Order: sequence, then structure tokens, then C-alpha cells
Amino acid sequence: MKNLYKIFIVLGMMLIAGACTEKFNEINTKPDSFTQDEVSAKYFLTSPQYNLYAPNRYPYWRAHLIHMDRYAGYFNFGFYGCWWSDELGYSYSGGYTDAAWGWMAGYIGNLDNFMKMTDVGGEFENEYMYAIGQIMKGLYFQMYTDVFGMIPYTEATDPDITLPVFDSQATIYQGVINELDAAMATIGDATRTGATVDDVGDNDIYCGGDLQKWKKLANTLKLRMAMRAYGADGANFAQAAITGALQEDLLVTEADNVLMEKDAEISQWGSACYGDVWHNFGGYGSKWTVGKPMIDALRDNNDPRLPFYAVPAEGGTLKLTKSESDDQATHDKLVDFMATTLTDAGVSFTRTDYPDSTIIEMPENMYYVGQPTRFNIDAYYYAKREFFSFPEPSIVGKKNSGDDIRAELIMSSAEAHFLRAEAALRGLGSGNAQNHYQEGIRQAMLLWGVSSDEADTFIANEDMALLNGATLEENLEKIATQRWIASYTDGFEGFAIVRDMGYPADLADGVSDFDIFGSGDINGKYPQRMRYGNDASNNNGANYDAAVAEQGPDVQDTKLWWAK
Repeated sequence: MKNLYKIFIVLGMMLIAGACTEKFNEINTKPDSFTQDEVSAKYFLTSPQYNLYAPNRYPYWRAHLIHMDRYAGYFNFGFYGCWWSDELGYSYSGGYTDAAWGWMAGYIGNLDNFMKMTDVGGEFENEYMYAIGQIMKGLYFQMYTDVFGMIPYTEATDPDITLPVFDSQATIYQGVINELDAAMATIGDATRTGATVDDVGDNDIYCGGDLQKWKKLANTLKLRMAMRAYGADGANFAQAAITGALQEDLLVTEADNVLMEKDAEISQWGSACYGDVWHNFGGYGSKWTVGKPMIDALRDNNDPRLPFYAVPAEGGTLKLTKSESDDQATHDKLVDFMATTLTDAGVSFTRTDYPDSTIIEMPENMYYVGQPTRFNIDAYYYAKREFFSFPEPSIVGKKNSGDDIRAELIMSSAEAHFLRAEAALRGLGSGNAQNHYQEGIRQAMLLWGVSSDEADTFIANEDMALLNGATLEENLEKIATQRWIASYTDGFEGFAIVRDMGYPADLADGVSDFDIFGSGDINGKYPQRMRYGNDASNNNGANYDAAVAEQGPDVQDTKLWWAK
């Protein structure tokens, strides 16, 4: 990734020189400019890659962290001293929603330029680079539609259409799967996009120019989308797509994981990471805790990933004081709730009650405790940050400090095995569900640094490693939970898994006790989508209205086409 900084310098030089056909023709005829064998479309690949999974800090904070990672149950705000309420994201904010919509809606232009350059007749015609663009387009549109539902797809890149229609999710899913099939057919047995300047190599920060890895990524994405679509109204294409995907190569081993390493030399305004919010806003105000569903799923099943995901709660001697606005009953209820949360986490603590306050003493840096989701403002004052676990340091690593910064997760081999296990359970594939499920767990653990011996011990001894449920639904719950755990830090996919599969149930069920939790805009229900940005209604009103009429009201609890 250190070469990425140099890539941007070269890219900047090329952009200054001009990116259109006429300018490149001019460059190629000047002896003191770039020569034909020095320029390539590969220099235009890196930008859309990092912009898809690590855009600048503004959308990374507002789309990834405020919305997706929190809907997924991975992270929470709303502890005492945090600047942000844990209702943030559940109660509509035009600014935050517009930031997420603006980034996702505007992303496609950069990728489309790369694809036009490499398409037949393009300045840098290269069928293999174009196939990479098709696969990236699939990653993008799956992410985009799974957040909002109906979005522009068929007309999104037509330069003659300024107000594109919003396509149904069925149309988008089927279209993306067709494009993935086309890309995989183009790649065939090829391994590189070309030689010398035509080899994307280090400019490809997902797969390092390995076309067969791209092909596996495409096929695994195809399987993900087909399994998600399976059973939805009008998803007649899904079963054939599942069958086809299972017959071709998928991501399988640790070496197949598709990750995007972060480059600490790039400004947060060019490629952000969690640390750009965690550290740069200052103090504890901009930090966040790990969600209770995640900590519970790991801790209660002796999962060795726990110390790779989070750190023990700071603990200490903590005073919970009744506020002037709370009556005694509310005060007692909130104190009891915090104490029960610690008890459920196995924390050994002492509690001393006084008329207007309670002292809780808990051991320091010993216990993993997840923060319940969606605390309201009353609970905020009782939710001491020292009660709860923060993310493991590499997840929030700081740039230009020498600290480790965990790579962005694009797609893992673990997910492919979990999808194959689900397909086998549903009678859609001939593989062994138990074997794929356990291999998925093993690959998910290896991805996070757990040793093979520790993974094998977990698989040999824990009930969670067995598909031994009495019903299909009980076994699907285990697969869904493990997929959700394996997607940690990819809130987009974690959020989709909860909506599609309905697990973890304590997350999917939403909240109901409004003495403790915030109701948000949908009366405590679990969000099903994000609202469209204001640009959608203001600038493309007729097509926006048509989408709302077909899909349902533009609110958070309108279920998407494939949702459970």
C-alpha cells in the first residue's frame, strides 16, 4: 500500500495533463510528455477502489459509522461523555442522511470513467480491466441498493439521461448477476490484465492484479446476492444463479480473502479509516463502544476472536447520580438496568446504594461488556464509558503514528463457506452443510489472527460450532449469526444479514422500553433501510415519487424486496 501514495502522484500528473481522448492524443505526440507505453488505465483504477470502501472522512463517519455499523449492532454511541446520542441514525437527520446518499449516488461516475476507458473502442481498451470494472460495479450496486432499496441502475450511467428511473431491486439484482457472469466469462483462465504497463498490479488494491482471485470474488458476490434474493417475490433467477455459482470457484482459503490495506500516508480526506474519527475529534466525545449483541455472541460461546474484536471494559469506581429531572423510580430502574448488564456479562462488582446515588465498583480491564443499543438521553447519564468495551486498537488505529490499522474487509472466504452451508441446508447445493459451516468459522477466525489450534479447539468443543438444531430455522440462526460475526467492521453487510435472516434476534427485534431506549422515528422498530437523500426528491422528483409509490413510504421501516 505504500506504493499507493506514488500512484496518486502519477495520477495527479496525468489528470493535470488531461484525461480526455484529445489530451491523451496530444500527450502521445509530444516527445517531452508521457509516451504510449507509460500511460495506462490502471492509474484510474485505484481511486474508485478506495472510494468504494474508504471514502473521505465525511461519508465514512456519516454513512459507515453513524448508520451502517450501528444498525448492524457493531458499535454504539450514547455513553456518558460521548458527543452523540445513541438515537443518532435512528432519528432522521437530513445532513447525515444526505451525506450517505450523496456519496453513494455520486460514486458511480469515477468507476464509469474507468470502464469507458477500457471498453471496446476506449482510449485504453482492455477487456480484463473492463471485467474488473464490472465486478466492482456489482459490489457497488449491491451495497447501494441494499441500503436504500430502489435506486437508479439501468439508466445511471447513460450520459443522455439526467433524471434516471429508480429500478426495482429484482431488476438490479438480476442485472448485476448478469454482469458478473459476463465478467467471469471474459476472464476465463487469464491470470493478469496484461504485461508491463497493462498489468494493473499494485494499482489494484483489492486483488493485486490476480484475475483468478477477481473471478472468485465475482462468483462469491453472485452467490451472496442469489441467496439473498432466493424466496423473494419475482426472484425466479435466484435458484439457477445459486446452482451456477456453486459449480464454479469461490473464495475458499485464507489467501483468497479480499482485503484493502490502509495507507497511512494518505490524508483522511482522500481515504478515511475509523481512526480518523476516533482520534481526530479529540477526547472520549468521538469514540464508540462495541455492541452488546456482538460481545455476548463471542463471550458466551468462548469465541477466541473476542480479544481481536474488543478490549475489556476499563472499570473502576463509578458513581451513578440521580438527576433532577428523574424521579426515584426512573433512577432506580436505570441503576438496576446498568447493574443487570454487568451481571449478564459475568462481572464481579459491588454495589452500594445511597438515597440519590449508587456506587458501583468493578475490576479494571478484566471483563468484556457490550453496550446495549439505542440508549435514550436519560440512560446516557447512567451509561458510564468505563462499563463497556471499546474496539481493539488496530480497528481504530491512527494514521501516521506507526500504529497498526486494520484492513478494510471487501469479502472473505468465511462468507463463501457460510453461504454454501446455507445452500446445502436449504437443499440448493450438494455440499456438506456442517463441513462448510465449520470451515467458515475456521476461516473467519484465521482472518482475525486466531491461530489454527485455537480455531480447531473451538470447533471441537463448542455447541456453536455444530449445526445440531432440531429445526432448519435453528441451524439457519447459527449460520446467520456466524456470518454476522464474520462481517464485523463491514456494517453494510452486517446490516443486510440482520434484515435478511432475522438474527441476532435481540437486535432485529428492536427496542420497546422507552424509559431506557430511544424510540427514534419508527417507534423502536429495527431499521429496514435508510431514507433517500433530499437530492433524490428535489432533483429527480417524478422518478423518486414513482419509486416511493412502488416500494413504500420513504421511511426507515419500509422493508426491502428481499427482507425477512
